[in-house]
Amino acid sequence: MSSERSARTIGWYRTPVEREKMRALNQRSDWKGLLQAGAHLSLIVLAGALVWQVQDRWYLLLPALLVYGTFYIFLLNATHELCHNTVFKTRLLNDIFLRLFCFLGWRSHIMFWTSHAEHHKYTLHPPDDLEVVLPAKMGLKHFIQAGFADPWTLCTTLKTHTEHSLGIIRGNWPNYLFPAEERQKRRRLFWWARFLLAGHAAIVGFSLYYGLWLLPILTTCGAFYGGWLRYLCNGTQHAGLQDDVADFRLCTRTVILHPFVRFLYWHMNFHIEHHMYAAVPCYNLGKLHELIKGDSPEPPCGLFAAWKGIIAILKTQRADPAYQYTPDLPRVAV
Repeated sequence: MSSERSARTIGWYRTPVEREKMRALNQRSDWKGLLQAGAHLSLIVLAGALVWQVQDRWYLLLPALLVYGTFYIFLLNATHELCHNTVFKTRLLNDIFLRLFCFLGWRSHIMFWTSHAEHHKYTLHPPDDLEVVLPAKMGLKHFIQAGFADPWTLCTTLKTHTEHSLGIIRGNWPNYLFPAEERQKRRRLFWWARFLLAGHAAIVGFSLYYGLWLLPILTTCGAFYGGWLRYLCNGTQHAGLQDDVADFRLCTRTVILHPFVRFLYWHMNFHIEHHMYAAVPCYNLGKLHELIKGDSPEPPCGLFAAWKGIIAILKTQRADPAYQYTPDLPRVAV
Protein backbone atom coordinates (compact mmCIF):
# COMPACT_ATOMS: atom_id res chain seq x y z
CA MET A 1 0.00 0.00 0.00
CA SER A 2 1.10 3.58 -0.64
CA SER A 3 2.73 5.45 2.25
CA GLU A 4 0.68 8.55 1.40
CA ARG A 5 -2.06 9.12 3.98
CA SER A 6 -5.68 9.16 2.90
CA ALA A 7 -7.32 12.58 2.76
CA ARG A 8 -10.90 11.34 2.63
CA THR A 9 -13.41 12.10 5.35
CA ILE A 10 -16.14 9.66 6.34
CA GLY A 11 -19.46 11.23 7.29
CA TRP A 12 -20.11 9.08 10.34
CA TYR A 13 -23.62 8.90 11.75
CA ARG A 14 -23.72 9.80 15.43
CA THR A 15 -26.78 9.74 17.63
CA PRO A 16 -27.51 13.37 18.57
CA VAL A 17 -26.82 14.23 22.22
CA GLU A 18 -27.62 17.55 23.86
CA ARG A 19 -24.57 19.80 24.06
CA GLU A 20 -24.71 20.25 27.84
CA LYS A 21 -25.02 16.51 28.44
CA MET A 22 -22.16 15.85 26.05
CA ARG A 23 -20.00 18.41 27.81
CA ALA A 24 -20.66 16.69 31.15
CA LEU A 25 -19.87 13.26 29.72
CA ASN A 26 -16.56 14.52 28.30
CA GLN A 27 -15.34 15.66 31.72
CA ARG A 28 -12.19 13.82 32.82
CA SER A 29 -11.52 13.11 36.47
CA ASP A 30 -8.23 12.37 38.23
CA TRP A 31 -10.18 10.74 41.05
CA LYS A 32 -12.16 8.41 38.78
CA GLY A 33 -9.01 7.68 36.78
CA LEU A 34 -7.05 6.79 39.91
CA LEU A 35 -9.92 4.62 41.11
CA GLN A 36 -9.97 2.67 37.84
CA ALA A 37 -6.20 2.36 37.38
CA GLY A 38 -5.40 1.95 41.07
CA ALA A 39 -8.04 -0.71 41.63
CA HIS A 40 -6.81 -2.65 38.62
CA LEU A 41 -3.21 -2.50 39.78
CA SER A 42 -4.23 -3.46 43.32
CA LEU A 43 -6.09 -6.50 42.00
CA ILE A 44 -2.97 -7.58 40.11
CA VAL A 45 -0.77 -7.08 43.18
CA LEU A 46 -3.15 -9.13 45.36
CA ALA A 47 -3.30 -11.94 42.80
CA GLY A 48 0.50 -11.80 42.49
CA ALA A 49 0.86 -12.07 46.27
CA LEU A 50 -1.32 -15.18 46.18
CA VAL A 51 0.85 -16.69 43.43
CA TRP A 52 3.97 -15.95 45.47
CA GLN A 53 2.53 -17.67 48.52
CA VAL A 54 1.71 -20.92 46.68
CA GLN A 55 4.76 -21.09 44.40
CA ASP A 56 6.00 -24.30 46.02
CA ARG A 57 2.72 -26.15 45.35
CA TRP A 58 2.22 -26.55 41.62
CA TYR A 59 -1.37 -27.78 41.99
CA LEU A 60 -2.20 -24.38 43.49
CA LEU A 61 0.35 -22.39 41.49
CA LEU A 62 -1.13 -23.13 38.06
CA PRO A 63 -4.71 -22.01 38.85
CA ALA A 64 -3.35 -19.00 40.76
CA LEU A 65 -1.29 -18.00 37.72
CA LEU A 66 -4.36 -18.36 35.52
CA VAL A 67 -6.27 -15.95 37.76
CA TYR A 68 -3.29 -13.58 37.86
CA GLY A 69 -2.89 -13.62 34.08
CA THR A 70 -6.62 -13.05 33.62
CA PHE A 71 -6.33 -9.79 35.55
CA TYR A 72 -2.91 -8.78 34.22
CA ILE A 73 -3.62 -8.98 30.50
CA PHE A 74 -6.39 -6.40 30.74
CA LEU A 75 -3.59 -3.86 31.24
CA LEU A 76 -3.57 -3.81 27.44
CA ASN A 77 -7.10 -2.44 27.52
CA ALA A 78 -5.90 0.12 30.03
CA THR A 79 -3.24 1.29 27.58
CA HIS A 80 -5.93 1.67 24.94
CA GLU A 81 -7.87 4.07 27.16
CA LEU A 82 -4.74 5.93 28.25
CA CYS A 83 -3.70 6.37 24.61
CA HIS A 84 -6.98 8.23 24.12
CA ASN A 85 -5.80 10.57 26.90
CA THR A 86 -9.25 10.51 28.50
CA VAL A 87 -8.64 8.66 31.77
CA PHE A 88 -7.12 11.49 33.83
CA LYS A 89 -7.74 15.22 33.83
CA THR A 90 -4.03 15.76 34.58
CA ARG A 91 -1.96 14.94 31.49
CA LEU A 92 1.09 13.93 33.57
CA LEU A 93 -0.88 11.24 35.41
CA ASN A 94 -2.16 9.91 32.10
CA ASP A 95 1.38 9.78 30.67
CA ILE A 96 2.83 8.04 33.76
CA PHE A 97 0.23 5.29 33.82
CA LEU A 98 0.34 4.92 30.03
CA ARG A 99 4.07 4.23 30.02
CA LEU A 100 3.92 2.00 33.11
CA PHE A 101 1.14 -0.18 31.70
CA CYS A 102 2.71 -0.27 28.23
CA PHE A 103 5.98 -1.44 29.76
CA LEU A 104 4.23 -4.16 31.76
CA GLY A 105 2.25 -5.26 28.71
CA TRP A 106 5.09 -5.06 26.14
CA ARG A 107 3.08 -2.53 24.12
CA SER A 108 4.44 0.36 22.10
CA HIS A 109 2.08 3.25 22.77
CA ILE A 110 3.68 5.00 19.80
CA MET A 111 2.82 2.22 17.36
CA PHE A 112 -0.55 1.50 18.93
CA TRP A 113 -1.87 5.05 18.99
CA THR A 114 -0.66 5.81 15.45
CA SER A 115 -2.59 2.77 14.25
CA HIS A 116 -5.58 3.26 16.52
CA ALA A 117 -6.14 6.87 15.48
CA GLU A 118 -6.57 5.61 11.92
CA HIS A 119 -8.91 2.89 13.18
CA HIS A 120 -11.18 5.52 14.71
CA LYS A 121 -11.15 7.79 11.67
CA TYR A 122 -11.72 4.97 9.15
CA THR A 123 -13.25 2.15 11.21
CA LEU A 124 -13.36 -0.97 9.03
CA HIS A 125 -12.75 0.99 5.83
CA PRO A 126 -9.75 -0.77 4.24
CA PRO A 127 -7.12 0.13 3.22
CA ASP A 128 -7.26 3.21 5.49
CA ASP A 129 -7.95 1.00 8.52
CA LEU A 130 -5.97 -2.22 8.65
CA GLU A 131 -5.90 -2.47 12.44
CA VAL A 132 -9.14 -4.45 12.26
CA VAL A 133 -9.93 -6.37 9.08
CA LEU A 134 -13.05 -8.44 8.48
CA PRO A 135 -13.84 -11.26 8.39
CA ALA A 136 -12.22 -11.86 11.77
CA LYS A 137 -10.08 -14.97 12.16
CA MET A 138 -11.61 -16.67 15.16
CA GLY A 139 -12.01 -20.21 16.34
CA LEU A 140 -11.35 -22.66 19.14
CA LYS A 141 -7.66 -22.82 18.21
CA HIS A 142 -7.26 -19.05 18.59
CA PHE A 143 -9.15 -19.07 21.89
CA ILE A 144 -6.99 -21.84 23.38
CA GLN A 145 -3.78 -20.17 22.20
CA ALA A 146 -4.67 -16.76 23.58
CA GLY A 147 -6.60 -18.02 26.57
CA PHE A 148 -4.09 -20.06 28.54
CA ALA A 149 -0.44 -19.88 27.47
CA ASP A 150 0.66 -17.96 24.40
CA PRO A 151 4.40 -18.40 23.70
CA TRP A 152 3.73 -17.64 20.01
CA THR A 153 2.70 -14.06 20.75
CA LEU A 154 5.62 -13.72 23.18
CA CYS A 155 8.06 -14.72 20.43
CA THR A 156 6.38 -12.44 17.87
CA THR A 157 6.46 -9.54 20.33
CA LEU A 158 10.14 -10.06 21.11
CA LYS A 159 10.95 -10.29 17.40
CA THR A 160 9.03 -7.10 16.56
CA HIS A 161 10.59 -5.03 19.36
CA THR A 162 14.05 -6.37 18.56
CA GLU A 163 13.62 -5.32 14.93
CA HIS A 164 12.36 -1.90 15.99
CA SER A 165 15.31 -1.51 18.34
CA LEU A 166 17.56 -2.08 15.32
CA GLY A 167 15.66 0.46 13.22
CA ILE A 168 13.76 -2.13 11.16
CA ILE A 169 10.03 -1.85 10.42
CA ARG A 170 8.36 -4.73 8.61
CA GLY A 171 4.88 -5.00 7.14
CA ASN A 172 2.73 -2.83 4.90
CA TRP A 173 0.60 -1.33 7.66
CA PRO A 174 3.49 -0.37 10.02
CA ASN A 175 5.43 1.16 7.10
CA TYR A 176 2.32 3.06 6.04
CA LEU A 177 1.99 4.43 9.58
CA PHE A 178 5.72 5.16 9.89
CA PRO A 179 7.00 6.18 6.45
CA ALA A 180 10.73 6.53 6.04
CA GLU A 181 10.56 10.31 5.71
CA GLU A 182 9.08 10.70 9.22
CA ARG A 183 12.41 10.14 10.95
CA GLN A 184 11.57 11.70 14.31
CA LYS A 185 8.46 9.58 14.67
CA ARG A 186 10.44 6.48 13.79
CA ARG A 187 13.15 7.36 16.32
CA ARG A 188 10.55 7.55 19.10
CA LEU A 189 9.30 4.10 18.10
CA PHE A 190 12.84 2.66 18.04
CA TRP A 191 13.87 4.14 21.41
CA TRP A 192 10.76 2.85 23.14
CA ALA A 193 11.54 -0.66 21.82
CA ARG A 194 15.08 -0.37 23.21
CA PHE A 195 13.71 0.74 26.58
CA LEU A 196 11.30 -2.23 26.69
CA LEU A 197 14.02 -4.74 25.85
CA ALA A 198 16.54 -3.24 28.29
CA GLY A 199 14.00 -2.97 31.09
CA HIS A 200 12.75 -6.53 30.81
CA ALA A 201 16.30 -7.84 30.35
CA ALA A 202 17.16 -6.13 33.65
CA ILE A 203 14.20 -7.82 35.36
CA VAL A 204 15.21 -11.23 34.03
CA GLY A 205 18.90 -10.69 34.91
CA PHE A 206 18.05 -9.53 38.43
CA SER A 207 15.73 -12.53 38.91
CA LEU A 208 18.33 -15.03 37.71
CA TYR A 209 21.05 -13.54 39.92
CA TYR A 210 18.91 -13.70 43.06
CA GLY A 211 17.08 -16.93 42.21
CA LEU A 212 13.67 -15.25 41.95
CA TRP A 213 12.41 -17.42 39.09
CA LEU A 214 8.79 -16.37 39.61
CA LEU A 215 9.39 -12.64 39.22
CA PRO A 216 9.75 -12.56 35.39
CA ILE A 217 6.75 -14.88 35.09
CA LEU A 218 4.71 -12.29 36.95
CA THR A 219 6.08 -9.32 35.00
CA THR A 220 7.92 -9.98 31.75
CA CYS A 221 5.66 -12.91 30.82
CA GLY A 222 2.49 -11.61 32.48
CA ALA A 223 0.75 -10.55 29.28
CA PHE A 224 1.19 -13.94 27.59
CA TYR A 225 -1.04 -16.25 29.61
CA GLY A 226 -4.52 -16.16 31.08
CA GLY A 227 -6.03 -14.21 28.21
CA TRP A 228 -9.23 -16.24 27.92
CA LEU A 229 -11.58 -13.59 29.30
CA ARG A 230 -9.94 -10.75 27.40
CA TYR A 231 -10.22 -12.77 24.19
CA LEU A 232 -13.94 -13.26 24.77
CA CYS A 233 -14.41 -9.56 25.53
CA ASN A 234 -12.26 -8.09 22.75
CA GLY A 235 -13.61 -10.50 20.16
CA THR A 236 -17.11 -9.04 20.42
CA GLN A 237 -16.12 -5.57 19.22
CA HIS A 238 -16.46 -5.98 15.44
CA ALA A 239 -16.70 -9.70 14.62
CA GLY A 240 -19.28 -10.58 11.98
CA LEU A 241 -20.39 -6.99 11.45
CA GLN A 242 -20.10 -4.78 8.38
CA ASP A 243 -17.21 -2.93 6.81
CA ASP A 244 -17.33 0.08 4.49
CA VAL A 245 -20.36 1.58 6.25
CA ALA A 246 -20.54 5.03 7.85
CA ASP A 247 -22.58 3.95 10.87
CA PHE A 248 -20.91 2.72 14.04
CA ARG A 249 -24.14 0.90 14.94
CA LEU A 250 -23.49 -1.44 12.02
CA CYS A 251 -19.74 -2.01 12.41
CA THR A 252 -19.29 -2.10 16.21
CA ARG A 253 -21.04 -4.03 18.97
CA THR A 254 -22.06 -3.09 22.50
CA VAL A 255 -22.45 -5.91 25.05
CA ILE A 256 -23.92 -5.63 28.53
CA LEU A 257 -21.46 -7.19 30.99
CA HIS A 258 -21.28 -7.92 34.71
CA PRO A 259 -19.89 -4.84 36.53
CA PHE A 260 -16.69 -6.65 37.56
CA VAL A 261 -15.93 -7.80 34.00
CA ARG A 262 -16.80 -4.33 32.74
CA PHE A 263 -14.28 -2.88 35.21
CA LEU A 264 -11.54 -5.29 34.08
CA TYR A 265 -12.35 -4.50 30.46
CA TRP A 266 -12.11 -0.77 31.12
CA HIS A 267 -15.76 -0.36 30.00
CA MET A 268 -14.98 -1.16 26.37
CA ASN A 269 -18.08 -3.35 26.22
CA PHE A 270 -19.82 -0.05 25.35
CA HIS A 271 -18.12 -0.14 21.98
CA ILE A 272 -20.68 1.63 19.83
CA GLU A 273 -20.61 4.46 22.34
CA HIS A 274 -16.81 4.56 22.39
CA HIS A 275 -16.58 4.85 18.61
CA MET A 276 -19.37 7.40 18.31
CA TYR A 277 -17.89 9.70 20.95
CA ALA A 278 -14.25 8.70 21.50
CA ALA A 279 -13.55 11.69 23.77
CA VAL A 280 -15.86 10.34 26.50
CA PRO A 281 -13.82 8.78 29.36
CA CYS A 282 -14.36 5.06 29.77
CA TYR A 283 -16.01 5.48 33.18
CA ASN A 284 -18.73 7.66 31.60
CA LEU A 285 -19.60 5.30 28.74
CA GLY A 286 -22.37 3.63 30.75
CA LYS A 287 -24.12 7.01 31.09
CA LEU A 288 -23.68 7.64 27.37
CA HIS A 289 -25.18 4.22 26.65
CA GLU A 290 -28.32 5.16 28.58
CA LEU A 291 -28.67 8.33 26.50
CA ILE A 292 -28.34 6.72 23.06
CA LYS A 293 -29.64 3.18 23.58
CA GLY A 294 -32.98 4.10 22.04
CA ASP A 295 -31.17 4.75 18.76
CA SER A 296 -28.95 1.64 18.89
CA PRO A 297 -29.38 -2.10 18.30
CA GLU A 298 -30.52 -4.12 21.29
CA PRO A 299 -27.22 -5.21 22.92
CA PRO A 300 -26.67 -8.85 23.89
CA CYS A 301 -26.72 -9.37 27.64
CA GLY A 302 -23.56 -11.21 28.64
CA LEU A 303 -20.70 -12.85 26.78
CA PHE A 304 -22.63 -16.09 26.24
CA ALA A 305 -25.41 -14.32 24.35
CA ALA A 306 -22.89 -12.22 22.39
CA TRP A 307 -20.82 -15.21 21.31
CA LYS A 308 -23.88 -17.29 20.49
CA GLY A 309 -24.76 -14.63 17.94
CA ILE A 310 -21.18 -14.22 16.69
CA ILE A 311 -20.69 -17.98 16.19
CA ALA A 312 -23.94 -18.14 14.17
CA ILE A 313 -22.70 -15.27 11.99
CA LEU A 314 -19.27 -16.87 11.48
CA LYS A 315 -20.91 -20.16 10.46
CA THR A 316 -22.99 -18.34 7.87
CA GLN A 317 -19.90 -16.51 6.61
CA ARG A 318 -18.04 -19.78 6.12
CA ALA A 319 -20.85 -20.92 3.81
CA ASP A 320 -21.24 -17.48 2.22
CA PRO A 321 -18.03 -15.38 2.52
CA ALA A 322 -19.86 -12.28 1.25
CA TYR A 323 -22.38 -12.34 4.11
CA GLN A 324 -22.27 -9.57 6.69
CA TYR A 325 -24.71 -9.34 9.55
CA THR A 326 -26.98 -6.30 9.77
CA PRO A 327 -28.30 -5.65 13.27
CA ASP A 328 -31.85 -4.38 13.70
CA LEU A 329 -31.87 -0.61 14.11
CA PRO A 330 -34.63 1.46 15.67
CA ARG A 331 -34.65 3.45 12.43
CA VAL A 332 -33.03 3.30 9.01
CA ALA A 333 -29.25 3.73 9.28
CA VAL A 334 -28.00 6.94 7.75
